[in-house]
Formats: sequence, C-alpha cells, structure tokens
Amino acid sequence: MDTSTARRNILARIRAAQGREGEPADAEREAAADYLARHPDGPRPPMPDDLVAHFVEQAGKMSTTVDLVDAMRDVPAAAQRYLVGLGLPVRAIAWQTLQDLAWADAGLEVEFRKPVDADKVGITGCFCATAETGTPVLLSGPQTYASAGLLPETHVAIVPASRIVAGHEDAFALIRAERGELPRAVNFVSGPSRTADIEQTLVLGAHGPYRVHAIVVRGV
Repeated sequence: MDTSTARRNILARIRAAQGREGEPADAEREAAADYLARHPDGPRPPMPDDLVAHFVEQAGKMSTTVDLVDAMRDVPAAAQRYLVGLGLPVRAIAWQTLQDLAWADAGLEVEFRKPVDADKVGITGCFCATAETGTPVLLSGPQTYASAGLLPETHVAIVPASRIVAGHEDAFALIRAERGELPRAVNFVSGPSRTADIEQTLVLGAHGPYRVHAIVVRGV
C-alpha cells in the first residue's frame, strides 16, 4: 500500500465515523475550493522582479552552491565540472526523467535507478523552486524517486529558471494546479542536511546530503 492510498483510507475512516461517505462529494470539494479562494494568503515579504537572481542569492545563504547554464544540453558538463572541482566521484545515480541528456559525453557515468548505500552522488530535476528561500521543490514518483536527493552524500539538482516561483505558497499552488493531489513525498531542499543538536555545533549531512549543488538552466 503506498502512502497516498493509506492517507485516503485513514481519511475515509474518519469520514465514516462522522457519518459521511468515504469520498467527498462534488459539493464538498466545491465548498473547500470556495473557502480557499475567499481566504487569501497572509502577509508575505516583498520579492524582487528577478526571481532567478534572488534564488541564487538565497540558495547561497543556505550553503547551496549554484551554477547557471544556458540550456539543458549544458547540464552534464556543468555537473562534471562541479564534481571534478571538488574531487568527487564522476559516477552518479539519477532520475529516469534525465536519461536523454548526454552524460557519458561529459565524462560522467550515470545510472538511472534508486540509490543504494554505496552511491555518493544523486542527480535530480525539480518540480519547481522558491526564490524566497533558494529552495528546489521535489515531488516523488516512479521516475522521480525521493531517495535520489536524500541518500547520496552529494545532491545535484537541475532547476529550470522558468520554474522558479516567489515563495512556498506559490509552489503549493502550482502543485495543486498541475498535479491536483499531492504525491507520496514533497521535499523542499533548503541546502545540505544539518543539525546543531549537540552542543549547538552545526554539523552538515546529519540526515541527508553533505552538499547540495543547483544547476539553474536559463533556457527552460
């Protein structure tokens, strides 16, 4: 049973205990949509016109490194430069949605599968990204497995410039508009995993990757 099915089953049991049908009727859905439409977002900070530049700035504050390229065809070479520059492996796993890029021509050995413990580099795309916090937003799916950005020590995220929105509210609105129901996992990646639980000393890589690198693609 996947998470979405389990969630529906739990909500169906709650509705049954309230004496309602397991699935909401059209009238209930319309009432919920009307409620959301009549209750606008709360106060939000002003945002500049250039969301790409703001994303780059805010990502840097979260210890995410950023490279900008002109087109998707430039992504493999940019990823190779980043990995070689840090002395990292040029072997990686990646989302299946990225199979058409010329990874081998750029000197990278990429397998399109879920990661295992030995995999050090994971390459993903993103559904969108938020400029307010410099955060790529990843939606899980059969070809876009969440583990690719969580298990490897290094996460390389491809961010189309056209998919950079102002804030989290805009990201969720885009998910609702394009996907409807939320997937099993929605991951907001605001820099490397970190904790300061022990003696208030910041440690990176506590619950996920040690480093996050965003490749922003201007042409898409």
